[in-house]
Amino acid sequence: MLNKFCLILSISIIFCSIIPAFAAEEAKLITAPAGVLMEAQTGKILYENNPHEQRPCASVTKVMTLLLVFEAIDSGKLSLDTTITASEHAASMGGSDIWLEPGETMSADDMIKATVVASANDAAVALAEQVSGSEESFVEQMNNRAKELGMKDTVFKNCNGLDEDGHITSAYDVAVMSRELIKHEKIFDYTSVWIDYLRGGKTQLVNTNKLLKTYKGITGLKTGTTDDAGCCISATATRDGMSLIGVVLGCDNGKQRFADAAALLDYGFANYSVKELSIPEDMPVNIGVDNGMESSVGIKCDVNSGFVTGKASADEITSTLDLPESLEAPVEEGQIIGKLSFEANGEKRDFQITAAGNVEPITFGGVFKTALNSLLAL
Repeated sequence: MLNKFCLILSISIIFCSIIPAFAAEEAKLITAPAGVLMEAQTGKILYENNPHEQRPCASVTKVMTLLLVFEAIDSGKLSLDTTITASEHAASMGGSDIWLEPGETMSADDMIKATVVASANDAAVALAEQVSGSEESFVEQMNNRAKELGMKDTVFKNCNGLDEDGHITSAYDVAVMSRELIKHEKIFDYTSVWIDYLRGGKTQLVNTNKLLKTYKGITGLKTGTTDDAGCCISATATRDGMSLIGVVLGCDNGKQRFADAAALLDYGFANYSVKELSIPEDMPVNIGVDNGMESSVGIKCDVNSGFVTGKASADEITSTLDLPESLEAPVEEGQIIGKLSFEANGEKRDFQITAAGNVEPITFGGVFKTALNSLLAL
């Protein structure tokens, strides 16, 4: 009897030890050593596996390079029509390139196209030199921007992702900089290109992101492969109004990279949705002003976000309005006068309510001027 009990106990212990292993295996969506799935609008992480493990990311580095390029375009420092001349340094890059010759010229538009579509290392360096004067200065700018974005796992040593000691990032940080890049919607004009040409049709570019041909809703973004980094990707896709960023680092081969990225995106689209926020119907459109030349002023509230919720979730979004009954003159346009709050799934989002115009305090001169204008209008 005792032996039988011991046998049952042993089987139970083994069975209980196996169940967590199965659960862990089932919960792991990817085979890559590191990965992150982020919802793009809110930045919410929907899945992670070793998100802050520092690793090289190969040409996914170019996400930051392209971010700085598009920010330079926004600031007027660079335009798509700018003619860029390749330096000897830019032309000396190995790996993926478009075989730039020292002194060869191309538009910034073509250089961006080559960087995005063909992952051209030489084109990336040419862009960096145009923006900052040298690759070294540009890399310093890359690291400063990374700090501004809170990318604590990242150190850039070059602008194209070629293997270099100390050139590291993490899956989380890649998602963060990818989210920032895709705020510049012009990038999708390049990331959605499958085949294009340079040099009057003499140089063919074929996109390194094979998901463009196989994944519904894919919009980008950037692949990368080196000996140290393995096969990496930051993949972006949009379905039913929700945009996702799937990052995988360190895959053994390209097939695994694309399969893992697709698995992350599939998981997000199958299980989550974005509930957009909107101004409550009973929110007033103006507020009274005491002792002012006007009796009221309009109010503004820019609600431009949403909540990521599980598709099976029954949680509803509640709103709270914090607004005084009236204001005291003077009132300035843009003055913060209240707050609109939303809450769902334990998360809270606050939005400032501001005055939509100016209201001067009552003065004798102001009253006289108003009365005179009224008489003249008769």
